Amino acid sequence: MELSEIENILKEALNLDEVHVRGEGSHYNIIAVSDAFNEMSRVKRQQAVYAPLADKIADGSMHAISIKTFSVKDWERERQFNIPQ
Repeated sequence: MELSEIENILKEALNLDEVHVRGEGSHYNIIAVSDAFNEMSRVKRQQAVYAPLADKIADGSMHAISIKTFSVKDWERERQFNIPQ
């Protein structure tokens, strides 16, 4: 599965300011940035990002997924330490 495909799925489904996806095989790391996360608990943030990917997870094209979510303000600080490639 192409990383850009995952990014597009998430961008279309969620109101993200930024999304970064890295991966190898069926293992992926996702960074999602949106102020919509300000109003959500950590669990709800994870569920929001997982939901648009449910079909890919179910069919096995995505297996292990690590998700980090940030508000825009938090991402400005965090990106100094967590530079997406």
